[in-house]
Amino acid sequence: MLTKADIAHVRDLREKKHREAAGQFVVEGSKVVAELLAAGYPFEALYVTPEWWEKTGATTPPAQEDPPRLAPNAPGSVRPRLTNVTATEMARISHFPTPSPVLAIGRIVREPLPLGALDRGLTLVLDGVQDAGNVGTLLRVADWFAFDRLLLSPDCADLYSQKVINASMGSFARVRVHTAPLAEALAGCAAPVLGCDLVGDSAHTLPPLRDAVLVIGSEGRGLSPAVATRVTRRVTIPRHGTAESLNAAIAAAIVCDNLRRARAGTESESPA
Repeated sequence: MLTKADIAHVRDLREKKHREAAGQFVVEGSKVVAELLAAGYPFEALYVTPEWWEKTGATTPPAQEDPPRLAPNAPGSVRPRLTNVTATEMARISHFPTPSPVLAIGRIVREPLPLGALDRGLTLVLDGVQDAGNVGTLLRVADWFAFDRLLLSPDCADLYSQKVINASMGSFARVRVHTAPLAEALAGCAAPVLGCDLVGDSAHTLPPLRDAVLVIGSEGRGLSPAVATRVTRRVTIPRHGTAESLNAAIAAAIVCDNLRRARAGTESESPA
């Protein structure tokens, strides 16, 4: 049985201050947990109900030491600690009104941005994007277009929030993500820094770029003044209708597609 301390700890992780203090985060939901496990994400703990075992096709839960249907099999991976719980217990630790049959706990790891990393390959940068769903979808965009990294400003939505991870649909485990003050990180960047804006060069006219940094501003204000001074070329998506603006993730996907298409068929398409 789960202790009161166990229940309180898992429930506390719904808030950022408690996640940061514990150095842990929660992922809940059959689909997203399965996707992250399939990608080899090294969870520390898994809480599982009988419903999960039924979905995986297991007739009985495996031994605690050997959960083959849950643990990643990648070399060097660490098997998560497995705890079988009842539906009632899951309801007490769940972060959702309708509890899922599986809840996972992972370790927060913040990888520093290596010196000169932005000079090479393709980087997607989020400047104050505070909507968690957008941040998660932008992770998927970076994954879809095989960008080398995603860089977040410190005022973006928390990477380790449940909403961000769920919206990423597994890309959370595959995209290399860094957080850093953007004006400092972009200072002296050797690659072109493209800023998405309502006014600028058409995204359809982008030249082939082996190395590039694409900056997406916040939903309300666009590019911050400090970051705007680091932009070397403003890029826009031609508007044919009367909509005021595009969602940040949609805009990013369109520009990323144009970057990739401009690259295709050129020598610069070789691995960055």
